[in-house]
Amino acid sequence: MKVLGIETSCDETGVAVYDTVAGLRAHALYSQIALHADYGGVVPELASRDHVRKLLPLVRQTLAEAGLAVSDLDGVAYTAGPGLVGALMVGAASGRALAWALGVPAIGVHHMEGHLLAPLLEDSHLQPPFVALLVSGGHTQLVFVQGIGRYQLLGETLDDAAGEAFDKTAKLMGLPYPGGPELARLAESGRSGLFKFSRPMTDRPGLDFSFSGLKTQVMLAWKASDQSDPTRADIARGFEDAVVETLAIKCERALDQCAAKTLFVAGGVGANTRLRERLQRMAGKRGARVCFPRPEFCTDNGAMIAFAGALRLVAGQHADASVTVHARWDMASLPAV
Repeated sequence: MKVLGIETSCDETGVAVYDTVAGLRAHALYSQIALHADYGGVVPELASRDHVRKLLPLVRQTLAEAGLAVSDLDGVAYTAGPGLVGALMVGAASGRALAWALGVPAIGVHHMEGHLLAPLLEDSHLQPPFVALLVSGGHTQLVFVQGIGRYQLLGETLDDAAGEAFDKTAKLMGLPYPGGPELARLAESGRSGLFKFSRPMTDRPGLDFSFSGLKTQVMLAWKASDQSDPTRADIARGFEDAVVETLAIKCERALDQCAAKTLFVAGGVGANTRLRERLQRMAGKRGARVCFPRPEFCTDNGAMIAFAGALRLVAGQHADASVTVHARWDMASLPAV
């Protein structure tokens, strides 16, 4: 089955073709970073309009790279939520219209399920049960995955997501948009231990997260410092160390709680080099394994949507002809495959 995947949940337009026999045939991604840079954040209306401009050319490009005609498609998958409603509507309306014109099934995919299953793009032999850490600009969650569509939320952030904390911390120290990746790059030259920040909510039981207070600690340290470039790098390193260590502690607790031997890590922050190294060390000491998608599939992309959609389409699930999107969407409400 050849499935076209469309991702337009926020500020990246992603398209891919996944073949259930041959695997990922082609994928393309257009980022709106330059469009939103002047505003210091995503402007929803501008994001929606840019998806309108970029989506169909990307579909044509991806099909050409896959060596397929549009008539070769057997199904269409599109992100139906959570995300910006206007942006979601662009992908959902286009995906539904294309499926209707071709007479093939279509399905709306949960954005976070796409992220959660992204490591399977690299190794389809991996099987549940496993613990998943979903860590991005909008989400920080630990989920016990008993099967596709059988998800138990173990813990989540009570305020800022980890990626959001990265972005806000970068902004308060004067780093350019998008701040998270800039802060991570700056932290590479920082000295560990010069600024020691708390590991939030690790001094008590539970698997929930909170990063708002950590952001405040960094702000106070920055205002009290000489605000030089070396100090900025040292503070960035201290902040990154705190986030990474907090995530690692909670992941280890989740593996213990679920008696699991496999950890999946997905979402934009999953591309962070120091987080990957720390989780690999933690898993190695336990005799467990940790699985990551390649960095290009950590951020929003069409490949994860095509793959997750293909799993559900093969199982006989599909959406009706209505165009429905969800700004918020509980992943636990998804049907099992």
